[in-house]
Amino acid sequence: MKRCMSDTQFHGMSGRRRIAYRLAPESGPANGPTIVFLPGYMSDMAGGKATAVLDWAKANGHACLLLDYSGCGESSGIFADGTLSRWSEEVQELIRARCPGQVILIGSSMGGWLMLLVALAMGDRVAGLIGIAPAPDFTDWGTPDDDKAVLAVGETVFKQNPYGPAPTPTHPEFWADGQTRLLLDRTIAIDCPVRLLHGQQDPDVPWEISIRLAGSLRSTDVQVTLIKDGDHRLSRDQDVALLLRTLATLVASG
Repeated sequence: MKRCMSDTQFHGMSGRRRIAYRLAPESGPANGPTIVFLPGYMSDMAGGKATAVLDWAKANGHACLLLDYSGCGESSGIFADGTLSRWSEEVQELIRARCPGQVILIGSSMGGWLMLLVALAMGDRVAGLIGIAPAPDFTDWGTPDDDKAVLAVGETVFKQNPYGPAPTPTHPEFWADGQTRLLLDRTIAIDCPVRLLHGQQDPDVPWEISIRLAGSLRSTDVQVTLIKDGDHRLSRDQDVALLLRTLATLVASG
């Protein structure tokens, strides 16, 4: 997809990080919580689901924030320096700086893990969560033991990338940080409404992870929607339409 981000802005952080973001509306009133989209691993705010959410928010009078983590997209930095802790810090700072009031977090794949960490840190500021093939703890269940041994001694692991020509790296710093951020083996102290969408043909994140996540969340308002023929990305027209319907219902219920 061709990038067309003429309205991209930048937020300065410590360590000379410049975090690229898009915010609609830039000023003026908006209805309800701000919708914040968190991309997946090695993804950015130019993706189809992110832009569809932004367009929906604009059309329906809601504020929406998209962003690129450091080392991704238009943000400064090196991808190899990225960790869940670092990216969570960036998301939280942007929300505090640019999003008055509550937020609804939408997390895709790794972004689904990140949304949980942000929600735990921000408490009542988070009005709801939508996970798209959420992948909490994938550094653990998604990493074979032989790869863990390589990562533990500080070496990067490369895997075939089904979505592009270049292999997908897992850097030791990201993996080690992820292992300190595991959530599924405990009660996750989040009480807001949560909606989880997962394709049953997902080759990357088993749909059972969403079931396990639903059981770990403390919230009693959790719904899991399984798409029988859905893949990992859930980016087909019908998948995006389901996401937007889910978002509209969640916003209306608040």
